Amino acid sequence: MPTDEAVVETAAEAAEGYVFSELARSDVDDLDITVTFEDGVLDVEVYVNAPDADADVERVADDAAMVAGQAVDDLFAEEE
Repeated sequence: MPTDEAVVETAAEAAEGYVFSELARSDVDDLDITVTFEDGVLDVEVYVNAPDADADVERVADDAAMVAGQAVDDLFAEEE
């Protein structure tokens, strides 16, 4: 079973990777990813401030949180 630290790190890296796959770094003024994993419950919040981006920034943030959850699911699947 992965450690809580590995879960949080995996989720954060996946969310950040997704955001920057969708948005140019130069368009992102602020990125805040908050990940908690307590009692087996993962909570991922992604805030992106990218006023010059052409993409739907809110959708990118929501999708990044979903990608983070999938990455954690994959991490647990690898451990089985």
